[in-house]
Amino acid sequence: MPTIRRRISPSRPTGVRVLNASTLLWGVLFGSIGLGFFIYGKKQRAIVPLICGLALMAFPYFVSGTVLLVLVGAMLMAIPYFIRL
Repeated sequence: MPTIRRRISPSRPTGVRVLNASTLLWGVLFGSIGLGFFIYGKKQRAIVPLICGLALMAFPYFVSGTVLLVLVGAMLMAIPYFIRL
């Protein structure tokens, strides 16, 4: 009688981020906009666009969900419009 072998799929370790096309493209888009904000803030000596640009370039590394990525990115892009120092 043949024995039945169950295939055990390797479980994904905790903390591993799933990267799909949408998160990659949104991350590239927000990083590009962040670079624009950073250059503008540096040339104009404006601190709010400078910091928002740095945040826009860095936050896609720490946010894993696509919806959360878009929400945080839109919020960071809107901050320089509402806060002018």
